[in-house]
Amino acid sequence: MSKNKNTALHYINTHNITGIKAGKERETFLEIWMVVVNERIFARSWGLAEKSWYNTFLKEPEGQIRCGDEIFSIKAAVPDDITDLTSEINEAYLTKYNTGSNIEYSRGIIREEHISRTMEFEICG
Repeated sequence: MSKNKNTALHYINTHNITGIKAGKERETFLEIWMVVVNERIFARSWGLAEKSWYNTFLKEPEGQIRCGDEIFSIKAAVPDDITDLTSEINEAYLTKYNTGSNIEYSRGIIREEHISRTMEFEICG
């Protein structure tokens, strides 16, 4: 596993919010929830708007994530094995975000409308 991937996985596992830029046109990072399952990085879109990071990645899979002071180029894709991973991703969200004011959202993010907007991010390089 590359140093960049190890750094990103550690950051995501130890921080609630990770910055993301979808596509090449976006100038600023959007802060979102990410989880790690089987050393793979996943996120689900909370907003269901047409102009979202999720829909941008469907059209243009290149982007970046910001892990603290480090920025990594990524490729995004809907995982081919999403059906097999859904319960593990759900559990990762519930475990990581099921505290305080996040409880309502951690329970919401495991609903079907959000599960269907699951994206995987691969660190490039």
